Amino acid sequence: MTQDKTSLLLDDGRRLDGRELHEIRPITMKSSVLDRADGSCYLTWGNNKIICAVYGPRELHPKHLAKPDRAIVRVEYRLATFSVNERKSPAPRRREYELSKLIKESLDSVLFLEKFPNGTIDVYITVLDADGGTRCAALTAASIALADAGIPMKGFVTGCAVGKVADKMVVDLSDVEDKDGQGDMPVAMNYNTGEITLFQCDGEFTTDEVKEGLSLAIRAIGEVYKMQKDAVLAKYTQIEESIDDLGEEEE
Repeated sequence: MTQDKTSLLLDDGRRLDGRELHEIRPITMKSSVLDRADGSCYLTWGNNKIICAVYGPRELHPKHLAKPDRAIVRVEYRLATFSVNERKSPAPRRREYELSKLIKESLDSVLFLEKFPNGTIDVYITVLDADGGTRCAALTAASIALADAGIPMKGFVTGCAVGKVADKMVVDLSDVEDKDGQGDMPVAMNYNTGEITLFQCDGEFTTDEVKEGLSLAIRAIGEVYKMQKDAVLAKYTQIEESIDDLGEEEE
């Protein structure tokens, strides 16, 4: 099939990677991948590869930053030097600081921080391979790592970006669609409560396109949310099976 360079669509209406307009990329998630972290997650989303580690709740240093009525969340989002086409500087970019702040604010809304006064919860996110939609994928991975650490939450934060390509609304933008399309709209939410924790627009959208995009994002987030639950439950299923096997050996 040939590619229409102006539309970023193939002759049959599919996208460049063969997906339908409203189809998300393949996703895998695994919790408890780092022994030294209190909680962790390794996530692949299309060609994105992201690892997240959570430490805490723990005592905050320096102590003058502590809040007497709640814990604070510190998020560090970083792109590995080899994660993009051209080697990036090891020093964090302005965009990495911006995304760290956005991710922190989104996570703050679902955590019971008042249970850990004077403490901190540190979230470290490293993008090993970037291919579009990393902020939504990072939020999704961070939620799993926080749950894996046993930190009380109102629910997972789950993200998925939608956007406009060839005047059509598409789900889960790849890197080329993000860069060369007409606009992108990252969305994250607490799927349990329906609370939207992140909503951004970059590009030009009509009112109807925003409504359609939000509806598509929520539907996709529902699919990803089920994967998050399965990733966290898999750890405890393995523990239960190990206990059962041990009991059978003793008998």
